[in-house]
Order: sequence, then C-alpha cells, then structure tokens
Amino acid sequence: MCGIAGVYAVPLDECVAADQVGLLRHRGPDSFGVHRGEQAAIGQSRLAVIDLVTGDPPITNEDGTLGVAFNGEIYNYRALQEALRSSGHDLRTDGDTEVIAHLCEDTAPAEVCRRLDGMFAFAVWDQRRRRLILGRDRLGKKPLYYWYGGPGRFAFGSEIKAVLADPRVPRRLAPEVIPAYLTFGYVPTPRTFFDGVVSLPPGHVLILDEGEAPRIECYWQATAPPVGCGPDLSYEEAGREVRRLLCDAVDKRLLSDVPLGAFLSGGVDSSAMVALMARLSPRPVRTFTIGFDDQEGFDERPYARKVSALYGTDHTEFVVDPDKAELIERLVWHHDQPFGDSSALPTFLLGELTRRHVTVALTGDGGDEIFAGYERFGAGIALERLARLPSGSQRALAGLLHRLPSPLLGGRSASVDRLMDRVGDGLPGAFSSWVSFVPSEWRARLCPTGSTWGDDDFAAVWESTAGVATLSRLQLLTLRTYLLDDLLPKVDRMSMAHGLEVRSPFLDRDLVEFALSLPPAFKLRAWSRKRVFKEAMRELLPHDVLHRRKRGFGVPLDRWFRTDLRPYLESTLTGPGTRLGQHLASEPVADMVSAHLSGQANLGHALWTLLTLEVFLRREGW
Repeated sequence: MCGIAGVYAVPLDECVAADQVGLLRHRGPDSFGVHRGEQAAIGQSRLAVIDLVTGDPPITNEDGTLGVAFNGEIYNYRALQEALRSSGHDLRTDGDTEVIAHLCEDTAPAEVCRRLDGMFAFAVWDQRRRRLILGRDRLGKKPLYYWYGGPGRFAFGSEIKAVLADPRVPRRLAPEVIPAYLTFGYVPTPRTFFDGVVSLPPGHVLILDEGEAPRIECYWQATAPPVGCGPDLSYEEAGREVRRLLCDAVDKRLLSDVPLGAFLSGGVDSSAMVALMARLSPRPVRTFTIGFDDQEGFDERPYARKVSALYGTDHTEFVVDPDKAELIERLVWHHDQPFGDSSALPTFLLGELTRRHVTVALTGDGGDEIFAGYERFGAGIALERLARLPSGSQRALAGLLHRLPSPLLGGRSASVDRLMDRVGDGLPGAFSSWVSFVPSEWRARLCPTGSTWGDDDFAAVWESTAGVATLSRLQLLTLRTYLLDDLLPKVDRMSMAHGLEVRSPFLDRDLVEFALSLPPAFKLRAWSRKRVFKEAMRELLPHDVLHRRKRGFGVPLDRWFRTDLRPYLESTLTGPGTRLGQHLASEPVADMVSAHLSGQANLGHALWTLLTLEVFLRREGW
C-alpha cells in the first residue's frame, strides 16, 4: 500500500512530483522514489508489505523506458510473474509492482487492468510511446484523482492534496457540489469540492497521449442478470459456493511479509472472516476492537470477545476517550474535503492503534452491499410495493408509521418518516431520503435557491440498471454510490493516515460477481437479510452471532454535541468568523444547533456534516 502522484508537463519541472509524493508519506513511510521521463515524472511513497528487499521505487521495465508507480496489492502477481518470464521478460524484483510495468509493454491498458486481481491504483509512464496511463481497481478501493488543464498540463495523486501540490492547479471551490454533499455526506464521483479536480471512476483506465486530451475507458462494471436469469443452483448449493469463494478471498489476502491481523467487531461479517482466517492461518489470528468507555455510545467489545474466544485469536481491545475537536480537524486534512460520515472518527482511532501491532488488517467491509444486509434494501422493496397503493392508503399508512414508537421501527423512525414523505416519488428518489445526512426540510432552508440534491446522480445509476430485479438495482446503486464514495474512502484515508493497509475479502471480484448473480430471494426475504451468506456460515458461527442485529460503526454524536463538543459546536457553527454563511443561509444553521441542544430534535449527523464543511471552508479560506 502506498501513495502515488505525478505530473505530465511541457516543460517538465521534476521537483513537482517529489513535492507531491512528499505530502503522501503517511501512506508509505518506508521508502520514496520518482521515475522521470522527458515529459512526465511519477512518484511513489511506499509502505513495504511484500518484497521487502527489492521492491523500493522507482520500478521500471528492463531498459528503463517504462516506469510504474503503484498503490495497492495484486493477489495474482505470482501467476503473472510466471507468465511474463515464460514470454521472455526479465523481472528483477519479487513483488507485484513490476508486473504492471511489463504487462504495459505489450498489452492494451484496459486489458492490463482486467488481468489484475486485487485493489490498485497505478500510473505508468511509457517514454517510447510518450504516454501516461492511470488505472483504478474495479470497485474503487484505491483512490486516484487528477486535473487536466489542457495539452501539457496534467497532475494526479492518491489524494487531492498531492494534485494541488502542482502549482499550476488552481485551488477553486466548486460550490455546486454543496447540495449533494448535504444529502449524502460526500461528493459523488467523479466530482470533488475543488473545481477541475476529479476522481478517475472505478473500473476505468485513463490514457494521455502527447498532444491529446485524456481519454477514459471502462474495463469492468458491477452488473446483475436480468430478471429471471442467473446461475442454476439450489439455495444450499449457492451457500456452499459463497463459502468457497469467501474462503479463497480470505486466503489470497493473507499473503504478507509483515505482521497481519483483522478488525473484529463481533458482527457477522468480521466474525465470518476471522473464522476463516483461523482455519487458514498456522498461528493465532491477531484481532483488534475499539470501544468508547461510554455505555450510551459505541462499544463492540463484548461481542468481539465472544468471537475471539471461540476461535482462539490473539485479541487486543482499545478503549479510548479522544480529543474529539482536535480529531475533527485532522480528519478533514486527511480527507482533503468535507466528509459527513462520523464513523470516520472510530475508524481513524482503530487504524492508529492497530498499526502499533500490525501493518496489514483484514476487514469485513462489503458484506452488507453484496448480500443485501442493510435495512434500506428491505425498505426500498417495501416502498416499491407501497407506491402501487392509492394515495389515500399511502397517507394513512404514513400516519400510522409516524405514530409508532421508535423502538418498534428499529430506532429508524426518522428514516422511515423521510422515506414515507417521498413514497410518491418512487425509487430511487425516496431511497435517497432514507440515506440522507441532512433532512430535506433543513436542506431546503439551507439552500433556498433550489437543487436536485444529488438525486440526479442516483437517477443516472438507477436508469443504467433497468431490466434487473429491484433488489439487485438497489445493490448496484449502493455499490456505485455509498460504497464508492463513503465507505471505501473512509477506510482508505483513516487507515492510510497511519500507514496501515486494509484488505476487504468481501470485495473480491469473483465473490462480488457471484453474489450479484444470485436470485434476490436468496439474499432477502421479507425482513430476513443476507440469507445465503448466513447459510454459508451456519456451521462456522453460533446462532447468536450469525443472527445478531446489525449495529453501525458509530459514535454517540447526539450526546457529544450536547456535552463534550457543545462549546466547539457553538463556536464553530454560530460564532464570529463562520464561513458557512457565505455558501448557505445562516439562520437555519443557528436554528439546527438550537433545536439539537434543546432536545427538540436529534440532528447529530446533520450537524457533523455542517461542522466538517465549516472546518474545510476555514482551512481553505473560502
């Protein structure tokens, strides 16, 4: 795992790439190198995980005419090495980076990516062709940003800060993304908060030839079969295949020349992963769990202890009481832009503490996306059926749900209310209300000029999946939005902030493709979620772990903002010098703070979204 950056420039300032990569040393603290050509320079800060002896950058082909900078892991690199050697290539290292250089000598860029099994973002400078190639993995586990300012003006990096380190890149706010940010807590790919700085979409390659504009090609996209199609398997056969594929995915991710462990929450996904690791590893698995010493807050330690004892792991618990205000500033620096998901805070702390013991950690991320584990999937199916009812019946049902106690709705009464308010809009518009960070009534006051609120991003993905089952469409929508722009960036930035590599077996290509091909009823029936996955794991996990209700990886924001963080919240959002008023209406911001502090409403997530936006605007001077 590493940080990569570089420039294509005429004339070339060789120092820029070194400055860019210097900002990414947290991602790769072990070594540093820049490959320079006549028109381009590409650099890498390296976290040494595989091939500790010969793998330091820069890495090139045999004659040095083609250099590569790489971030990630290629799990099938040994098979690729063997194939390259048999076709006459001379490999001088024993790592995965070099295979990309040799593949790019005589293989089309899109085909190079198709042959790679792993998580990756890479840059290749081919001096003979005067060509720069950027590639990103299928689901977007590894980030890659770029800026194009015309012929001879191109910069890229693993993080936005590295792109902005090129003095030619203008540092301008893109205010049009703010409404979508208020909805989702992130800016949908490919846009960012910086005008002109964009993200290379997952499953794509970018090719920049001399004198031409960059062209982008898709080499893979998550899909699902049309309604009524799919593999001819029984439910039990599908469960066995899920178990086999997940076991293979875990096995290939145990490859490491440095200490390796796993995040363990005690939930079904991380527990299944640890169970398989324990079977595959010759020594006890190192597992790590974080908790806040706060009974009202987040604490998964009891559940993790149970799984640890079951599989004899070498378990470490961390109990923290962080300086929350100081952490908010650090999180924004690592994200480079506002980020509304407050679970970034415990993820950051877990990564920091885990890195003291291991360099690589496996995580259960992705299980809910590919096996339909989120409540929102059941809600979406229910909404589709409700939309067929007469409007009077819809209103009556909405009134009934609104009067039910929150515990009967799983603590999601606010989400249910938002969903029912837009039931007439159908999917995916109402679905976006379920996942929104700032409730629509407050968004309307904050941005009175009007906006699509990011619904157009949801709609574009939704339309592209026509013809497949509704559940599959919701899963694809989640993979291409929430997973891509929230979950994966959170885990990447918060782990790489400490030089910790995180691997996600559930996001293995073969497992993802198989899970998405299965009939919806294998995954979700009524409110029973992740059915085929639980079938696959029923011999490995006890019933109470297998059917434990899902808990979010979060923090007690509502209470924190009324206690520890109250002074910081009030001074930052309503005190003198606030920047939000230059981009949003000021009065509703103050009203939101007042409503929350008085207990009239629970707006913790919405206030966190505004807080990180304010911190970002102050840092940039906007």
